[in-house]
Amino acid sequence: MNQSKHDPSEYIRGIQQILISDKKKIGFLFGAGSSLASKNDKSLTVPAIGKMTSEIVDEVGKVNPKFKTALNEVKEELEPDNFNIETLLSKLELKLDVIGKSTLNSLTKEEFITLISLIKKCVREKVSVHSDKGQIVKKDIVSELVQTDFANWIGQAERKFPIEIFTTNYDFLFELGLEHKEVPYYDGFCGSLRAFFNPESVEDFRFLPLQTKLWKMHGSLGWHFDKDTEKILRVSPDDEDILIYPSTLKYKDSKKQPYESLLDRLSNFLKQDDAILITCGYSWGDEHINSRLISALKTNTTSHVIGLFFDKFDRINEDSKISKIGLDNPKISIYASRNAVIGCSFGDWKLKSEPSKEDSVNIDLYFDEDAAIDPKDEKKTEAKGEEIWTGMGEFILPDFSKLVKFLNAMVSDNEIKKLGANVKK
Repeated sequence: MNQSKHDPSEYIRGIQQILISDKKKIGFLFGAGSSLASKNDKSLTVPAIGKMTSEIVDEVGKVNPKFKTALNEVKEELEPDNFNIETLLSKLELKLDVIGKSTLNSLTKEEFITLISLIKKCVREKVSVHSDKGQIVKKDIVSELVQTDFANWIGQAERKFPIEIFTTNYDFLFELGLEHKEVPYYDGFCGSLRAFFNPESVEDFRFLPLQTKLWKMHGSLGWHFDKDTEKILRVSPDDEDILIYPSTLKYKDSKKQPYESLLDRLSNFLKQDDAILITCGYSWGDEHINSRLISALKTNTTSHVIGLFFDKFDRINEDSKISKIGLDNPKISIYASRNAVIGCSFGDWKLKSEPSKEDSVNIDLYFDEDAAIDPKDEKKTEAKGEEIWTGMGEFILPDFSKLVKFLNAMVSDNEIKKLGANVKK
């Protein structure tokens, strides 16, 4: 049995030092979990890709029995763990390219076109939380977004290098938050009337050096492939078109550019000296992204990845796929709810000493002391009803809403320290 222990209070200090350092290049990789996060019942959220996939397959199957049969057949063709809306669309697009005048999965070319269009329409409806009956959501709703609080941290913190946000999400939650807080950002598109994707600007770290970067790794609402110019354009997000760039789809050179450029940006970000990438809401299920991360880290001695991995309802162990990634890579640390892989060592989270009440207030921002081992269980108590302090608990920063709260609290603490220093002067 593994007896290794990791003290969260020790490692959190390292994260804090990283985030306030003006020498570090700081990036975040956000997956579907960030779009699920909420801080109250007003927060807009988007379904996780698994739930979204099952809902769309069910809805589309009801439109036409032939579609239902075809989707079931495609599902059988894909690996069980690799069936989602992206791999599904990838498979359908590939079939469409080769079908000609014949049929596949009992569908004609015209039926494939209809099916793909219907699926994209369903995706657009489920992730278009930015609008309400054609109108952008009200300010009071945007103000309640976790992404808005994240933008607040970006806008308040002082740093030499801009924050880089990499996300696999298609929705506009980060855009809503950044614009609500008036944080300038760049997403790879240039122009206004028919903004076009500019790969050269994505490759150049000197381009708009002070602006926050928002890189949408799998595409976005409003991305449109223009056949006349063979360019990727950003059009109205309420248009019917939507481009999703699944990791499995083989594109023609003209269509391959955005996806490859953004993957290259992720790789090159980590190849810089003193680069730190923090993942949150990312399941580490995209092998193309994982391979880029691992490969980039091999070329540099100072970059590091901290994976905040949400496993509250399905605990990882030493044999989990995500654990093995950390165990095989000293530059990748995995911080899960109950366990962590740090320095290629798997161990439980455990405080070395019982904190004072004052210290507990700060610890509560990232660690739930004596949290129940099973989320359904109550905390351990003595016969008198008092909680037993064990040092064990739950690391809560893999929850995007908790991470954002932690970030903003850190800014507040720095402001208080600055105020104190000025008073002494």
